Amino acid sequence: MATNRTFTMIKPDAVANGHIGNILAMITNGGFKIVSLKLTQLTLADARAFYAVHAARPFYGELVEFMSRGPIVAAILEKNNAVEDFRTLIGATNPAEAAEGTIRKAYATSMGENAVHGSDSDENAAIEGAFHFAGREQF
Repeated sequence: MATNRTFTMIKPDAVANGHIGNILAMITNGGFKIVSLKLTQLTLADARAFYAVHAARPFYGELVEFMSRGPIVAAILEKNNAVEDFRTLIGATNPAEAAEGTIRKAYATSMGENAVHGSDSDENAAIEGAFHFAGREQF
């Protein structure tokens, strides 16, 4: 059964390019309620831990460097069918393949710098949300 929460990060590329407000507007206009939100920066150790599931993949080092190079916006979102609906809203990892009206089509600059992260399962949404937010920061 699908849960009603998912996790997202606005990545360093989109933050540096000034897209925080526009992306948050797309999220809320998509029917999501923001229940936790913060501007923060991942250390190298944080990025390694967060993306440990990808440690054996060839892009891991580049991903860790990218995600720790500047501030991110972390958020927990709420909506019925949150994970699946948010994956639809963000679009394909490769912005050239992302559908019109998606966040990545509008704001990603490449497959590697693709503007936003979205949890891929209910289980990962809970894990990722807890990684970034203490219980008292989740509303």
